[in-house]
Parts: sequence; structure tokens; C-alpha cells
Amino acid sequence: MSLNAILSMSCRALEVFTTGIHVAGNNIANANTPGFVREELLLAEAPPFRKGNLILGTGVLAVGIVQSIDNFLEARIQDANSDTSAAKANNTIYKQLENQIRELGENDLSTSLNNFLSSIHDVVNQPESTTLRQILVQQGTQFSKNVSLFRSRVDELRSAQAININSLVDEANSLLDQVTDLNPKIAQLEAAGELKSEATSLRSQRLTALNRLSEIIPIDVRTRSNGDVDVYSGSNYLILGTTSQRLETVTAVDRGIQIHNVQLSATKASLNNLSGGELKGILDGRDQVLGGFIDSLDQYISTTIFEFNKIHASGEGLVGFNSLTSEHAITDATVALNNTANGLKFIPTHGSFEIKVINKLSGLAETTRINVDLDGIGTDSTLNSLIASLSAVNNITASQTAKGTLQIDANSNFEFRFGDDTSGILAAMGLNTFFSGSDSTNIGINTNISKDSRLFAAGLGAGPADGRNAVKLSGFAEKTFNSLAGESLDSFYNSIISGVGQGSAAAGALLDGFNGFLDSLTNQRAQFSGVSLDEEAIKLIEFQRAFQASARVISTIDEMFGILLNI
Repeated sequence: MSLNAILSMSCRALEVFTTGIHVAGNNIANANTPGFVREELLLAEAPPFRKGNLILGTGVLAVGIVQSIDNFLEARIQDANSDTSAAKANNTIYKQLENQIRELGENDLSTSLNNFLSSIHDVVNQPESTTLRQILVQQGTQFSKNVSLFRSRVDELRSAQAININSLVDEANSLLDQVTDLNPKIAQLEAAGELKSEATSLRSQRLTALNRLSEIIPIDVRTRSNGDVDVYSGSNYLILGTTSQRLETVTAVDRGIQIHNVQLSATKASLNNLSGGELKGILDGRDQVLGGFIDSLDQYISTTIFEFNKIHASGEGLVGFNSLTSEHAITDATVALNNTANGLKFIPTHGSFEIKVINKLSGLAETTRINVDLDGIGTDSTLNSLIASLSAVNNITASQTAKGTLQIDANSNFEFRFGDDTSGILAAMGLNTFFSGSDSTNIGINTNISKDSRLFAAGLGAGPADGRNAVKLSGFAEKTFNSLAGESLDSFYNSIISGVGQGSAAAGALLDGFNGFLDSLTNQRAQFSGVSLDEEAIKLIEFQRAFQASARVISTIDEMFGILLNI
């Protein structure tokens, strides 16, 4: 090898070692930069050449500058990001629901209902007392208000999730735009160079964006040979090279309130059933945690309304009715009363009820049993047939109003009362009932009783001192119901509340597990891709020593040139 070749080789070595110092210096400078991935200078031996019987080396080459990254580990971290973020969002919603339950304090629904039932017990002892009846109505009204207030608070929690959903959708779209914009820039830079270098800074920016995106929705990242990445979420594409589709919200109505769901802009594929991500955690928290709680609350309140009204409707108050209109309407008077197509929220069964018509002048009463045929054999009872049966009773007229409700009117100087309803039709239609409404969204007190507490059906027809029906009503909470899977009201309510506590504890434990797993992966990433100042300092010394040695070679060649020139 000639002196010129050696000189050229040493000069190239100086450039390589200078580049090494530059890379180490850049790593040190970015040691605390979030998302930075440690860079490495790839070195390779230059191609040798043959000189006579000798094969001589030609020094070192800088092959490229690349990131020190484990793509498999990054994919695992992104999956862990999705799981952890989903668990965190779900756990937060559980905590919010628990706070709403705690705010009830001594006014929890079970206590409020028992206070109401206690006031009925007072009426048992003095059925003729209008004062005790008014207190009873006040307690019932307070229970209804507590239910409505609690339901509205949970609904507000569900509605508030729209803000979080919209914010996450906007952020996800911004991240998708960022990755889509970086893809061609990275491909262009890496394709333009002769060496196998990577656009490390841009790749770090893209990786940071993808990691944050993985916290919002689960993603699958696939790298192309030109440096582009394709991004999928499940079977749906988000980014294909320089093409992307955005997330968008769509409104819907669920459990009585307006909610926001998420879909993709191009394919319109729903993102409500994602496998993870903060968005998934919020949607599940809204629909399953809060929505599931509302379903249980409605089950509890619906049972309270219907079962209490069934007992109440079979009793009598201190006075009867001159005219009465049902609360609930029937959409088709020709359809069987137990057919859900008729619009009734509560379903009656095969049975009958009594209607007692009283002459207010003479005090004489005539009781007629009205059959409600719903056994599925022959022709079942409809609203039309019920109207005909009632109208056949002396001094009674029944009709359907323009709104579809049933109206019963007594002739002048007559009044009517009800008794012994084994079909539940009176409670289903809202006749002689105490509670109005059908669930936690609309529970209230029947306006007739609110105006006149004497209509509270404490008796079973034995006069003002009769409190036998009130006895049944006061023990209402101790009964078990098929609609509550054989539980009593108190037991079912306690199950709802304890279920929230257990669910919250499970969500917290799940979050702790995911956090621990993510931390372990993050630590592995820090060891593999993070910057160690000690290691970089060692590299600086190594490159410095190599630079000094190469400079010494150049100095030696210079001396040898001088010797040759002086010969």
C-alpha cells in the first residue's frame, strides 16, 4: 500500500471517529428528551485489495446511523399502553359512580323507601287520619325525588363522557395526521442517502405519536421497506402509507340520553368494540358500568312501582272515584292486553278484578267482577273488550280517550272503587295506583293521591278504620319478587351497591396489574433504547483515542513524506 493510500485511509478514519463523537454527543444532549431513541453509528471494515501476494485492508467505513430499537418490544409496549389506558379510564368511571352513591349518604334509596313504608305503618294504626296520610304522601314524594335526582346524576356522568370522547377523537386525528405527514419525509430522507442511515429524529417523532395513539386506541404498526408505516386498529386500516382515515363521532340515544359513538370516516366501521385503549375504557364505562348500573336501578324501581301498585290497586281509600283516567295509554285497542305491541310498560296476566259501584245517597254498593282473559286460549281480553265489560256495569261508563287512555265515569250520585285485582291490569294501566311512571326516569306520585290523600288505599272495603291493605303495603320491602331473581327490594338494592364496590375494586386491581406490566416493559425499553450517560462517556473516550491514534498515523506519514523528499 502506498503512503497516499495510508494517508487517505487515516483521513477517512478521522471523519468516522468525528462522526462517532457527534452521535455520542447527540445521545448525551437528548438523554432527557421524551421519546428519544438512542442512536448508534454502524461501522464496517472497508473492502480490502490485493497487492501481490498480500491482501491489505483499507480502513473503516461509517455504514450508517440507526436507532437502537427493538420493534417487537415497541409493539408489546403499544399493546400494554392500550390495556392500561382502558383500565385507567374504566377505573375512573367506577370511582365517579362510587362518589355519587356516597353523596346519597343517609338518603340512599333503600333508606328512603323504608322511611316511606314506615309512614304506611303509622297509617295502619290510624287509617282515618288525614294528617298521617299527608305525611305518607310526602314520604312517597321524597322517595320519588331521591330516585329522580340520583338517576339524573348518573345520566350526567354518562353525558359528560361525550366531552372526553370528543377530545380523544380530536387528539387521535391529530396524531394520525402527524404520522401521515412524517411517512413521506422519512422515506425521502432515507432513500436519498448513499448510506443505510435512518431519519432518526423523524422516526422518534413518529414513534412518540404512535405510542400516544396506542393509548387512545389499540393499533398494529407494520413497517414498509421504504420506511413508511401502515397502521391498523383491529381489521380496520388507519394509515396506509400517505393515506389515512379519521375518527368521527356519531350521536345516538341510549337509555334516554344522547350519547356519542365513534366510527371511521371512510369505512364507517364502528370503534365501540375495540379491544383496548382509553376510548374503549370510556365507552365501556359509559355503557356497561354506568349503563349497567342504570339498568339495575330501573329494574329495582320498576319492580317497586308495579308491585306496590298491584297491592294498592286492590284496596280502597276513604273516598271513591267519580271519574278516573288511566295513566298509561294503549296504542291498539284491538290487541291483547298482555301483548307488548299495545304500549304498556307493565304486563298484566290472566285474572280478574272487582269494581264496586256505590250509591252516595243510599250507601248501597254493587260489586261486579271483571274478568281479564289472558290465558292464550280463545279470544284474549283487549282494551275494547275491557271497555265493554266495564260499561256493562250498572251506573258506569267506560271509553277510550283520544290519547289512548281508559276513562271510567260514574253516573250522578254514584262513585266506584276497586278490589281484589289478581291480573295486575289496574297497576299496568295506572288505575287506583300510588306511584306514577315506569322506571327511575319518570317515577312520581299519582296526581289523584297528591291532590287528595284520602284516596290512599289503606283498606279492603270495611270502612274508614280498615287498614288491612296498608298492612300489606307496609311489609312490601320484605317480599321477594321474580323480577328481582327471587330477592327482596332491600336485598336487591344492597346487591347493586355492593356490585359497584366489587367492580371498582376489581377495576383497580386490574389497573395495578397492567401498570406493573407496562412499567416492566418500559424499563426494558430504557435499557435497550435509552441513553446511558456512562456508556456514552466511554464511547466518547474510545472515539477520542481512536481519533488521536489516526492523527498520529497521519503525522507519521507526514514525516515519512519528508524523509522521501530529502533523499
